[in-house]
Amino acid sequence: MIPETFGYSAPSNLNDAFALLKEHGEDAKILAGGHSLIPMMKLRFANPTHLVDINNIPDLSYIKEEDGYLKIGAMTKEVELEESALIRDKYPIFIDASKLIADPQVRNFGTIGGNIAHGDAANDHPAVMMALRAEVVISNADGSRTVPIDEFFYGFYMTAVKHGDILTEIRIPALDASTGSAYHKLERKVGDYATAGVAIAITKNPDGTCARAGIGLTNVNSTPMRASRSEEALAGSNLTDDDINKAALYASEDCNPTEDLRGSEAFKRDMVRIITKRMIKKAISRI
Repeated sequence: MIPETFGYSAPSNLNDAFALLKEHGEDAKILAGGHSLIPMMKLRFANPTHLVDINNIPDLSYIKEEDGYLKIGAMTKEVELEESALIRDKYPIFIDASKLIADPQVRNFGTIGGNIAHGDAANDHPAVMMALRAEVVISNADGSRTVPIDEFFYGFYMTAVKHGDILTEIRIPALDASTGSAYHKLERKVGDYATAGVAIAITKNPDGTCARAGIGLTNVNSTPMRASRSEEALAGSNLTDDDINKAALYASEDCNPTEDLRGSEAFKRDMVRIITKRMIKKAISRI
């Protein structure tokens, strides 16, 4: 289908972008990579009257460690995550996720900020952010605020990004050699929504016990979901097979999948259990 008529602007700085959002009102939308918004416009699920393209704004694409955080600019493209030596060496969970996102054409232009700001529980990065306990920096004409990832998603396609806001940065507590991470999703074909996906981050104490666990689930809840009971089951444990199996079972019990063409509720719950178990073990192996 063809979208309805809309206006278009491509500002060269954030202040101009904020002014355009104010000028065109609540029906204006931010255009980043466009791989979530444009399909919705073609289907007329979204009908913005004006697009504000932020691709020409400098300094919104970067990957760096600074002040105890991994900082990723919102306009950083998936392919940049794939090719980053820092990501490959210390944050392999992003490599796992990026390689499972659609196809190379999409990854060459799709952005991490857009993936998160869209608020879709079927997207991959929200679960990764849950596992890594990320913070999201949201900017507007009055300044910036930082929102913990657990307070960012609060409804179906609803996030802490309000009209006049632009998501500008993702911050993740810097990882060291005591933490391993992994992500995987089951999909029917490349580019399809996930049947189920699981992101894991495990931090070990010097004695080998689990200091902290982060577990995020993809497309088995109306919003991106943290598997809190599973995290609690692993924290302080020896990470034995029994501990891992218990955490995986809790994740399958606590998620809220719906039956569709990708599988029944029971099938999706079992996939969550299996993937959680495998990703915990993979994350541990990367420590």
